[in-house]
Amino acid sequence: MTKMTYEIRYLPLFYRELERDISHIAFKLLNPDAANKLLDDVESAIIKRLEDGPEAFEKIPTKKKRRIPYYRIYVKKYIIYYVVLEENGKKIMEIRRFLHVRENRDKKN
Repeated sequence: MTKMTYEIRYLPLFYRELERDISHIAFKLLNPDAANKLLDDVESAIIKRLEDGPEAFEKIPTKKKRRIPYYRIYVKKYIIYYVVLEENGKKIMEIRRFLHVRENRDKKN
């Protein structure tokens, strides 16, 4: 049996949220080492999930009707939200959000 391969795509919103939090840690909290460590941990967690198979994990339960189910990855006190899409016969792991666990994920950015 061959293992399914996935492409990876990052939404601009993910990058904005990640940059916001990394910058906060590095410049407001004056801890660039912790910011770099978090960035490395985020990258490693996404690659690990990609290797393990993004759809092999539990979908996020929701009351809201969604066309595409969301999945999550926990990294320290943060959550990475992603979906799996199929386009032109290819599977795509689309990384959508990066939020602190206490942040309101329904907030519009």
